[in-house]
Amino acid sequence: QKSTKGSVVLGYVFRHLNLVEIDYFGLRYCDRSHQTYWLDPAKTLAEHKELINTGPPYTLYFGIKFYAEDPCKLKEEITRYQFFLQVKQDVLQGRLPCPINTAAQLGAYIIQSELGDYDPYKHTAGYVSEYRFVPDQKEELEDAIERIHKTLMGQVPAEAEVNYLGVAKSLEMYGVDLHPVYGENKSEYFLGLTPVGVVVYKNKKQVGKYFWPRITKVHFKETQFELRVLGKDCNETSFFFEARNKVTCKHLWKCCVEHHTFFRVPESESNSLSRKVSKFGSIGYKHRYSGKTSLRMTRDPSVQLPRPDQSIERSRSKTYPKRTQQTGSKNMSQITTNGENEGTTKIIAPSPVKSFKKMKNENSPETQRSKTNAPWEENGPQSGLYNSASDRNKSPKFPYSRRRNPSGGSENESGQPVRRRKNQNSGEDSDLKQRRR
Repeated sequence: QKSTKGSVVLGYVFRHLNLVEIDYFGLRYCDRSHQTYWLDPAKTLAEHKELINTGPPYTLYFGIKFYAEDPCKLKEEITRYQFFLQVKQDVLQGRLPCPINTAAQLGAYIIQSELGDYDPYKHTAGYVSEYRFVPDQKEELEDAIERIHKTLMGQVPAEAEVNYLGVAKSLEMYGVDLHPVYGENKSEYFLGLTPVGVVVYKNKKQVGKYFWPRITKVHFKETQFELRVLGKDCNETSFFFEARNKVTCKHLWKCCVEHHTFFRVPESESNSLSRKVSKFGSIGYKHRYSGKTSLRMTRDPSVQLPRPDQSIERSRSKTYPKRTQQTGSKNMSQITTNGENEGTTKIIAPSPVKSFKKMKNENSPETQRSKTNAPWEENGPQSGLYNSASDRNKSPKFPYSRRRNPSGGSENESGQPVRRRKNQNSGEDSDLKQRRR
């Protein structure tokens, strides 16, 4: 019913999944312009105007809202399994980029969890190619996964999943909730909300990192977003960014407030900080995170965890036709690799990510605006499984990718606030862009 509270809907989902460590998770939905929001437990469904405008029916997507800094320390196996499923999707869909050696290690843990110990009689040549691990998956990666899988004898699914999370948590983009913003002269930045603080990216590089205990104020007005940070000299510096519109700016502010509340240190550990944090918020808007914080979840004695005798029903991954080794087949393509084996000609199947895209549907729960692929992963799949079929070729997350300005703007590492002035594009700018294109 439209009068149903969000907390009731969440309760149904958590009971269905048998989850007790529930505050890491949430339900999100997408409005008609592909902006994603999290369901507010304190509001009724009717109060979520963007959701009501999309239906009926109303589609909600389950996923991780707050990534635990160390998911291996989650108390229950069922919680770790849900983290495993989410991070596995993050890697597959390009939101969590990783080097090929790490991807091979992660893929081997997935195979061990799915298939168990390597058996030469059951696991015939090419068995790894039936699964998808990363965008644009290559045969070299599958061979490496098979080699590592043979070394993981004896690991039960729960152990393989913990090992998977242990590797994944060290990746630079683990748990990063990316939001596109603009600095001076239309220079493009990305603000990443993480378990430890706010990370600022420009031109593929991290140019600023502000830990939650040092952030004293988050504020927005219209499309301007302000981040106020307490420096080592106890002086505050404000960093200003411009969002694409007021809706995305408010969404960024709301996500930032919730992340700060969930992950920040307890007030008793920093009295000066607790006084400064009272300035949080924006004029005319009140928003507070109502769930447990990360610290409370680790220390909460009300529920004895892990619960005894919990059984987990694991779901099987989607499989694809095995990669064939025959030459001359109509669906094969010949390429020459220019990497370590320079000059070597290999016969491989077409890029499996293409077949993955064909089978994607807009109800897939794992791609959302606020957690999309890293913006510089140009070969990765575009975000936006919420898109209609006609919009599938463009990303709602990064609609202005051609407007990147690699040379303008103030760098965060200079210690100066990043300010953006509103200025219209001139005809010369558009001509320049046309030539670059």
